[in-house]
Amino acid sequence: MSTRVALIGVGGHGLWHRRRLQQLWDAGRINVVGLCDRRPVEPHPDAPLDGVPFFTDHGDMLATTWPDVVVVCTPPHTHLALALDVFAAGADLLLEKPPVMSAAEHERLSAAVTAGNRVLQVGFQALGSAALADLCVAAPIGDVGVSGAWWRPDTYYQRAPWAGRRFVDGRPVLDGALVNPFAHALMQALVVADAGRDFRTARIELERYRTRDIETDDTTFLRLTGVDGRRITIGVTLASRVFIAGEIQVGDAVLEYPTDRLRLPGESEFTHVPGRAGLLENLIEHRDDPKVPLLAPLDRTAGFTEVVEAVVHGPEPVRIPATHLEPHPDGGGLVVPGIDELIRDVARSGRLPSELGVPWAVPQ
Repeated sequence: MSTRVALIGVGGHGLWHRRRLQQLWDAGRINVVGLCDRRPVEPHPDAPLDGVPFFTDHGDMLATTWPDVVVVCTPPHTHLALALDVFAAGADLLLEKPPVMSAAEHERLSAAVTAGNRVLQVGFQALGSAALADLCVAAPIGDVGVSGAWWRPDTYYQRAPWAGRRFVDGRPVLDGALVNPFAHALMQALVVADAGRDFRTARIELERYRTRDIETDDTTFLRLTGVDGRRITIGVTLASRVFIAGEIQVGDAVLEYPTDRLRLPGESEFTHVPGRAGLLENLIEHRDDPKVPLLAPLDRTAGFTEVVEAVVHGPEPVRIPATHLEPHPDGGGLVVPGIDELIRDVARSGRLPSELGVPWAVPQ
């Protein structure tokens, strides 16, 4: 019998999940039994999901459709309460990232999984990457550097009521560069650091900046120092004229995110490594056969939650002065000239901008 699947959070990124549900439904692998969102959402040609009942209250959907698995794709500050409701309804869960906003919430959610004998997969799709698996095997044990430079216009921060916000209704949201667009790069870096030898964080250092009138950061630098002295140093921005897809580097090995291109030690060129296991499919396979390991179980994301909590309790992002900004060639906002070079310098050197003499950078 096909697995009964429901989706909470149909708009925005929920469209990606709707497309996947439609594909799996068409293939006969699942039966989509319910969709839920606070506001009605128009069907999409790629995911009409014809005949699936729509709800504006997730409690009504859970009580009347009896799903085996629920996908939750809602703002982070709603995740814990929704997850607990899903478990109380007797369903397993694919929960979008970040799963929760603090270590205390992480522990509470973990306890609920154990108490209910439930299955929880976190929506870090990049952990299904075959390229990541290859890097974990081939990369040397050492420091990890992560760099990424993208562009998001001002309209990006108007896409939802929680966009660009730190808190909504007193709850942390964190629509910042590192814990949202580049969350997969951070998660992959943690997995790579943990592959050859356990990486346990002893110190977290953050420098967060913004180029526009938002509450959160669009340019973020992070250094994690492990108890064994190894470091993960990350520089990412959404205010760059020059594009860097996203690179996770250990020694001479480099993984490019999200393209799944890989360059291993001794190689001069990147090679695309095909193959990404779907998280929903993996969850269903694990339900059918517990010997199949989950790709993104909650306990694997504990280090990510540590960073999220540090961001929540850290100072507000520093505004980069207008004298250090210039208009993006396409309009829509400002960029930081040379930020792409700085991002790579931080990732390679393990030093934060305030340690590199950057004129707009300050220790935080």
